[in-house]
Amino acid sequence: MGRVLQTLREEENSDVLIDTVLSYLRSDFDYDLIWIGLYDRLEHRLYGKGGVTPSGELGILKQRFILNPGDILEQVVIQQRPLAIPDLREELRAGEWRKVAQSLNIQGTVIFPIRHKDRCYGVTLLGTPHWGVSPKTDEKARLSMILGGLGAALYQIEVEWQRQQTKRPDQPLLALLTTLRSLPGLGARLEAIVEETHQFIQPARTSVYWFERERRYFWRRVGNRKKATGFGEASQPASGITVQEVSGFYQALVSDQIVSIGEAHSSLKADITSRLMQQIRARSLLAAPILFQNELLGFLAVEGNEPRIWEEEEKNYVRGVAQIIALIAPLDEMEQSIDQIRSDQVLTAEIARSIYNDDDWKATLKLSADQLCKRLRAERFLVLFYDKDQARFEICYQSQPNNRRHLTAPLEALNDTDHKLLEKSTEAIGIENLDGDLRLLAWRNRLLELGVRALLVCNTAIGRSLEGLVVLCHETPRTWSRTERELVRVVSQQIGLILHQWQLQKQNEQQQKIMQTIQWGLTMIQQTHQLEVLERAALQQISQVLQVPLVALITWSPGRGAGRISPPIITNDRFAINLDMVIPVNTDPLIGWTLASDGLLPLAIDDIPADTRQWLCGVGIGQVLSMALRTAPEHEPTGIVLVADVADRRWSERYLSAFGTLVSQLAWSRRYINLTHNLTVQQEELERLNWYKHRRLEELYRSLSTSLQRLNQLDNPKDPLFVTRQQQALKQLNDCVGTLPQLVEQEFWRLRTFPQTISLITLLKRALERVDALIKQRQLWSQVHNESNLTVSGDIVKIELVLYELLLIACERSQPGNRIDIWCRQIDNRWLELSITDNGEVDPRLIQELEAGQIIDLLAPSPLDQPPGLHLLICQSLMKQIGGEFDLYKLEDERILSRLVLPLANTNRPAVTKPQ
Repeated sequence: MGRVLQTLREEENSDVLIDTVLSYLRSDFDYDLIWIGLYDRLEHRLYGKGGVTPSGELGILKQRFILNPGDILEQVVIQQRPLAIPDLREELRAGEWRKVAQSLNIQGTVIFPIRHKDRCYGVTLLGTPHWGVSPKTDEKARLSMILGGLGAALYQIEVEWQRQQTKRPDQPLLALLTTLRSLPGLGARLEAIVEETHQFIQPARTSVYWFERERRYFWRRVGNRKKATGFGEASQPASGITVQEVSGFYQALVSDQIVSIGEAHSSLKADITSRLMQQIRARSLLAAPILFQNELLGFLAVEGNEPRIWEEEEKNYVRGVAQIIALIAPLDEMEQSIDQIRSDQVLTAEIARSIYNDDDWKATLKLSADQLCKRLRAERFLVLFYDKDQARFEICYQSQPNNRRHLTAPLEALNDTDHKLLEKSTEAIGIENLDGDLRLLAWRNRLLELGVRALLVCNTAIGRSLEGLVVLCHETPRTWSRTERELVRVVSQQIGLILHQWQLQKQNEQQQKIMQTIQWGLTMIQQTHQLEVLERAALQQISQVLQVPLVALITWSPGRGAGRISPPIITNDRFAINLDMVIPVNTDPLIGWTLASDGLLPLAIDDIPADTRQWLCGVGIGQVLSMALRTAPEHEPTGIVLVADVADRRWSERYLSAFGTLVSQLAWSRRYINLTHNLTVQQEELERLNWYKHRRLEELYRSLSTSLQRLNQLDNPKDPLFVTRQQQALKQLNDCVGTLPQLVEQEFWRLRTFPQTISLITLLKRALERVDALIKQRQLWSQVHNESNLTVSGDIVKIELVLYELLLIACERSQPGNRIDIWCRQIDNRWLELSITDNGEVDPRLIQELEAGQIIDLLAPSPLDQPPGLHLLICQSLMKQIGGEFDLYKLEDERILSRLVLPLANTNRPAVTKPQ
């Protein structure tokens, strides 16, 4: 053993090392089957290096074995721990070795990893014809020493090989810097750089591509002098690459990322990689961006005609050379830049003189638009003013060619991210392609309809809150240089002076208009004597002054518990109130909070309880302002006025003051009209009552007088008619008295659960039958790992649908040739775990939001908005409802695990069994 260990320490040939170990294992251990396989990390497989078999057959020992998920060999390689198998012939996870064991009658088997420093280099398989045989303690110790020594020797061989293969980029870089000092002009320097790079990396082609900003494409400026062999187009280098076709490649370069495309690897998405390689006519690529002051000038590319694994040293060299080009390139353009700066200074000076010397600000803006559009070759110039009260951008000035459409309506407010971006940016913001840029998303559709594809936008008050914007638009995608952005920034600050003065003038005009409107409204309210007309006029005035889409009035009589809604003023269909509801004044939260508030009460719609939102039901309502109708402290409130607007509406002090004034005047006018009306009604009621009683008393007096007169006219009581006449008179009296008391007193849709049971085998069979066609169509491998036939309980119809949906999604995300496994495990006597594993790709956000059970950011686009994420969310909620669980995980070995937990049938009580 000592000689073997010494050989392992001194020998550098891997074949000799393995032969030495095999000889030792044959001579010192009693195993009929001995096999050593080395691990190929790139291919994830074991390839045999030899061994011993009982029959003397050595062909199987030289084969290559692919490691599949769940195999015992993969388990040993990944876990790097020995594994004992009682009977290799019966081991389902043994793969091809199970067949070998059956043919050679091998039972007890031990598999040892060959490892060093947490890295597995292979495995050793030892088998005997006896069941359950495992190494003794001293054998394990010797095996551990021998195989550990073999792992250490293989590690040293790999380290030495990597050291020999490592390239040193520092030496050619230093030589290149020395060469560049003596070369005149950018062209000669680029040629030297390309030749040196080509010699160091030795690709098929080496090129420098330059970026054309306005037309947004890369053109091949310099290439290595060696001509491509052949005359076909495929063998020639690409003359140009358009950004539109490979936008992902362009974005990576702008972000200062090196792009590496080689054998079985790409730093770009698959579709971008395919289009890029078609355009560049290569099968492997290493590209480094040439960036100067965050501005993309081009990229350095080394291209291969065959797939290639790029080394880290090659990537570092290419990045270093690209940075050298970025440093020397500006020297060639310095004179042109100086001339352009002088021209821009003249332009800004001319605009500045116009601002201070011309009272007509529109003429100044026209001059700015003409000069900037000419300088930047833009088609459209906009000056926007941000209206905080309306949360939108008003169009102060716009200029475009005569055959282009105007912007006819204000631009809506931007989201918080874009708003903060414009406020905090210290320069003009350039958007190169509006189609693929997520900034200014709220304006995208409006601008695209006008034909805008690229734009420059700058805050007119950099360093302060947003007052206005200057926007330059271009009708084709293009890149904006730093000089162009700086020019727009300077002009924007000058225009900001005009915009600020215009804003002050507009605020003054608005204040005067509000005061005039209030004065007119108060006069009209004071001259109105009908309650409905008064309320309607007051609501119209409030709507006009505050410019809101909804104004409503809820009123009640003092001491009454029911409130009524007067016909509201609504200018937007998304704002509505349920007029049919009777509002409980004493219990409604909004009314209670308004009455308890001393003045105006602002509320967001999310803070308003459901009781109030039954009648305040408009889907567009984002916030409300309410105020009680109060007159004096000793008077009871008789109603509230409510205005509603979108969530981002901001209320200035002048609007709030006007609202308070109008509501207070409405309260006093309503009180005056109500008091006048009540007094008038009381007077009319008393007049009617007096007249009624007077006439009734007159009738009573007449009737009594007539009856008494008849009684006095009665003759002799013995007269036969006496009794009859007496009775008539008494009856008439009774009728008169009988009227005196009147004169003096006076199933919504919901899911239901139907418990049933089904055998696990039947459940799996049905689910697999549903996806069988898809599995065959996509050429997938499927296997069920189940050793028992349990009985599943629950809503079987819904469980079947969930299981089918999970299998369907797993098939759709799996690549042809992949495998799908179904694992069944009984957790306890109540629950069954049913898991599906596949090798597909899943968005990490989908797993994150599915774990939370809801969309995290509702604004954002979510993978749960549409299938398959939407379907998985439905499955999760449905499983919760019927008493189970569903979760989605990504395992350490990159497989996707869909896990179901299902209830098992209770055998102690009868259940309805679903038909088989």
